[in-house]
Amino acid sequence: MAGSDGRAEGRADGRADGRADAWAGELAGDRALLGRTSTAERVADILRTRIAEGFFPPGARLSEESIGGALGVSRNTLREAFRLLTHERLLVHELNRGVFVRVLAVEDVEDIHRTRRLVECAVVRGLGRPPYALDGPAAAVAEGERAARAGDWTGVATANIRFHRELVALAGSARTDELMRGVLAELRLAFHVVADPRALHEPYLVRNREILDALGDGERTAAERLLARYLDDSRDRLVEVYARSVDAAGAGTEPGGA
Repeated sequence: MAGSDGRAEGRADGRADGRADAWAGELAGDRALLGRTSTAERVADILRTRIAEGFFPPGARLSEESIGGALGVSRNTLREAFRLLTHERLLVHELNRGVFVRVLAVEDVEDIHRTRRLVECAVVRGLGRPPYALDGPAAAVAEGERAARAGDWTGVATANIRFHRELVALAGSARTDELMRGVLAELRLAFHVVADPRALHEPYLVRNREILDALGDGERTAAERLLARYLDDSRDRLVEVYARSVDAAGAGTEPGGA
């Protein structure tokens, strides 16, 4: 039994080393983003984006050696970036094991939507008199529709996240923008373990357009009502499919990523 466990651990370590090498090669291209003033915040920005894209999937172990070497940053800088992302609930540190991309619980998904409803609906409610500056939300809606026509459902998810981020940006509050950046990055962790991204994201394309049109018509109250229903339905649907995907993964079935 001990020998079998050792072989299994060796295979797991080998797979992890292979992933680390692949990530290092890909991340090396991000080094230019650091510029001459490499900081933990900039490293965290790069890693946050990569996590949101699913490059580092939930449950993945992040190698200090591979990532630090790829980005050309010190171990201390990288550890500070890890600390920042742990504070944002995107990473977890496990004693004697390392740093991992967080795997959400179903309760986390519910709480994320509760926070979104509080913030997003409050932003729309407080917009004041029209007309509203809707270039950002409109561009996100158009981006999602283009991605859907191309069959790019990961792109649809990205555009959908952008739409909600642009909605919140209408408040003109850097603090609210920062809050929602973390909340929406966490939401992407749930997307990456959902088996059928098209079924999850496609229904909301039309609803994004409806909210945008209501705001364009100056109908703030109608837009808030549409948004509240949207977020309630999104919560119920994502909780359902996420729980099913997590159960399947626990049973040994590898769920598809969004």
